[in-house]
Amino acid sequence: MGFDPSQLPDLSGKIYLVTGGNTGIGKETVKHLAGHHAKVYLAARSEAKADVAIADIQKSVPNADIRFLKLDMMDLASVAASAKDFLSKETKLHGLVNNAGIMAVEFAESTDGYESQFQTNYLSHWLFTNILLPVLLHTAADAAPGAVRIINVTSNGHNLFAPKAGIDFSDINQIAGSPWSRYGMSKLGNILHSKELHRRYGPGSSAESRQIAANVLPGTTPPATGEIWTASAHPGAVDTNLNTQTTGFNFQPILKCFGVYSNPEKGAYTSLYVAASADFKSSDSGNYYSPVAKKSKPSKHAQDAELAKKLWDWTETELKGKKLI
Repeated sequence: MGFDPSQLPDLSGKIYLVTGGNTGIGKETVKHLAGHHAKVYLAARSEAKADVAIADIQKSVPNADIRFLKLDMMDLASVAASAKDFLSKETKLHGLVNNAGIMAVEFAESTDGYESQFQTNYLSHWLFTNILLPVLLHTAADAAPGAVRIINVTSNGHNLFAPKAGIDFSDINQIAGSPWSRYGMSKLGNILHSKELHRRYGPGSSAESRQIAANVLPGTTPPATGEIWTASAHPGAVDTNLNTQTTGFNFQPILKCFGVYSNPEKGAYTSLYVAASADFKSSDSGNYYSPVAKKSKPSKHAQDAELAKKLWDWTETELKGKKLI
């Protein structure tokens, strides 16, 4: 459809948060949001690397208002602390871009006991989003429909590599799987997360459910109205550092040979479209997008409303058990 970031509206007065914003697609997402006058929080593990990224962005966007937010996706306590740190700084949030991720890495478990890709790509983002939901809902209550959005960056790998069951609850760490099945399952989780967020808090959702979630924010009253628009964004095959981490069979040389890879800036276009474009409408919420800015059909598992609810309930139970929510 020919979308590029020059078509974004003026984002003055809006606040965005981008995870993994110090490199690759995340960095380009931060750059263009800030370039359209939004205040952007760049969430990353390393403050030093974030500072380098911010300085680099400000070379081309001198007045970019970008703030660092410490976030370690491999430590759920850090994820919760990061979200609460944001809430101590801001009373509004217009856009959350859950971008951070790893791909097809060697098997490893976090200190929380979860496989690294499942935790980094899916579980930590679910927790981060859950803690930020009240401020997103309160922001939506005082804004026009569509002013508040949650974007989960996913991959067509959800269709190519996820286990036969989609989400393998019997082997959630995919010990019997492969680096790619673990990746595919985590990316399927991102889409199912978006679907369930849309059902609970998007257009047509129950005002009561939004009020209950919004009332979690201390010292506030729940909004009578307000909705959050969501989407999942597949950036395409993009030449980033993500590709250097893969183990096992690596598709990168083959894809490069055929000229499939795009650069990180173009890889950010779909995320930017669903996060901030005025052309993204209420009827688009909850959908899956592929490059560039094309509403697409994800896998059969990704369209399974019962699976989306089951994964949400499983996740909620897990994190409640760890006293993180």
